Amino acid sequence: MKILSWNVNGLRAIERKKALSWLDSYNPNVLCLQETKLSILEFDHSNLFQKKFKNITSNISSKKGFSGTTVYTDFICDKEDFCYQIDLNKEGRIIEQHFGNIVLFNVYFPNGKLNEERLKIKLSFYDRFFNYCLNLKHKRKSIIICGDFNTAHKDIDLKKTKIYSKSGFSDIEREYFNKFIVNGFIDTFRYINGDIEDAYSLFPYRSKAREKNEGWRIDYILISEDLKDKLKDAFILENILGSDHCPIGIEIDLEGFV
Repeated sequence: MKILSWNVNGLRAIERKKALSWLDSYNPNVLCLQETKLSILEFDHSNLFQKKFKNITSNISSKKGFSGTTVYTDFICDKEDFCYQIDLNKEGRIIEQHFGNIVLFNVYFPNGKLNEERLKIKLSFYDRFFNYCLNLKHKRKSIIICGDFNTAHKDIDLKKTKIYSKSGFSDIEREYFNKFIVNGFIDTFRYINGDIEDAYSLFPYRSKAREKNEGWRIDYILISEDLKDKLKDAFILENILGSDHCPIGIEIDLEGFV
């Protein structure tokens, strides 16, 4: 099974650029998009690519043109939720879907850089979501988390020329991220690729970061440890353009799970 995740920085902008046409050649079974910025659910997804998914779910924000997530799958889920007990402001940040014993999350974590209040909101969101996932693990659910975490986890996940104290790489943000890792979640990219350097998923437009390869790895697919032996590959599609983020993906054998 192939799972892709991408912060598109506006789905209508992606549609105008025809920046999802590459998807047909990759033919994923699951596609998770973040920061879709859709204001209405009546969006014609058929203009994005030719592949026909069995199910499309969008979670839009209560704020017009802000945040938002969408999941496309080849499967019909048993249960889905927008987790408003975590996304308290209903910003369209989470889609939770159950497929048998597998729980798939598509998450757009808040950005904490605007001010101290936004940082508090981000950390509280992290905490609520972590506790929610931990409860699912205790129920012996297998978990896949796709999304833009808005945090670079380790030194290697941020270009050395960047200032480490800035938002997205503060000690407290990394500490909250690391709760997942020390409690049985696997960073799929590092599990497959080890300490490979210069592997980034975000290249800010304003600094021509992509041309300089000065980026951040803030997009992740985490899996619960019970799935690690099923993981076959994890990658960043650094040559795909259209957003300031790159798509990321995994290949995983979920036969018997879904």
